[in-house]
Amino acid sequence: MDKLIYVIAGKEESLVNARCRELLDELLEPSQRATGLFDAEAASVLISEVLDELRTAPFLTDKRVVLVKGADKFISENRPLLEKYFDKPCSTGRLVLTVNNWDSRTKLAKKLPKAGKLIKVAQPKRSELPQRLIKYANDAYDKKLGRDAAELLIELTGDELIRLYSEIDKLALFADAEKVITPKHIESLIGHNRLFNAFAVIDAVIAGNPAQAVERLRGMFAQDKSTEFTVVGAFAYHFRRMFNAKVLLNKGVRSGEVAERFRIWSHKDKFFAQLRQMSLKQIGGYLQQLAETDYAIKTGRTKAKVAMEQLVLKLSAGTAISGTNISRAATWKKR
Repeated sequence: MDKLIYVIAGKEESLVNARCRELLDELLEPSQRATGLFDAEAASVLISEVLDELRTAPFLTDKRVVLVKGADKFISENRPLLEKYFDKPCSTGRLVLTVNNWDSRTKLAKKLPKAGKLIKVAQPKRSELPQRLIKYANDAYDKKLGRDAAELLIELTGDELIRLYSEIDKLALFADAEKVITPKHIESLIGHNRLFNAFAVIDAVIAGNPAQAVERLRGMFAQDKSTEFTVVGAFAYHFRRMFNAKVLLNKGVRSGEVAERFRIWSHKDKFFAQLRQMSLKQIGGYLQQLAETDYAIKTGRTKAKVAMEQLVLKLSAGTAISGTNISRAATWKKR
């Protein structure tokens, strides 16, 4: 049974809005919204209007939903009247308030559980994302999304839930009649350009050509505005694949089998040429430095574009030094 009052609280506006849309879908059919929904921004509505709308008899629906968005200040300014309404809400009205913060110590907050419900919205933990995406694909589109595909999508797109949902919306259309969204769909629709561009940057890094590496990296940012959110994932995808492939090659697994296992369909020769020039320790070092860069970006200590340029320059310089040392060692060996 639905409640008479809902408070949706969260600091991430996009997530709060998404949860608000879900709640409206639960409360009203789309065809009922023309007569059954009053939707207002808190800054442009009076408490008297809100209360009048809640008490207005519903027309062509069994309830009238009143949504007030961004209601933090609205609540503070109208607390006594809202407290009275919380004590005796209208049985045919549904009040929905979205807020940034909800203080559980207030009298209003203590009255809420009797007639309503608090919905807290927060960005899910990284470990929770794959299951959220699997559920979304199934509920919204009746399509199966495997955990490996969900992990790949997160790796390429980042960990912002709304952005991930948007990518699944595109993938569902791309998969068309197919019931399963596969890693190949993701790589074809979302990852192709990002992965190819990251591969090109890494190729310049391994060649010890910092100018070309930075130029290619800047090209990534210029071509796609979302690179700010996806660039780390694209590089992490390549480096992890290189690390795992190198482990198998060192164990004597044939390159053809490695290519099949890690879905290396394009630039296969160049991929294995890159691996021949790098040690497992070197790739592991790249991954560690990338993780440190990712942390610095996420904690606001630096911007993605600046941080990635610094990383690319650092990796290119290290590769050039390593290559020089190898060349010198080979020369001394000949002597």
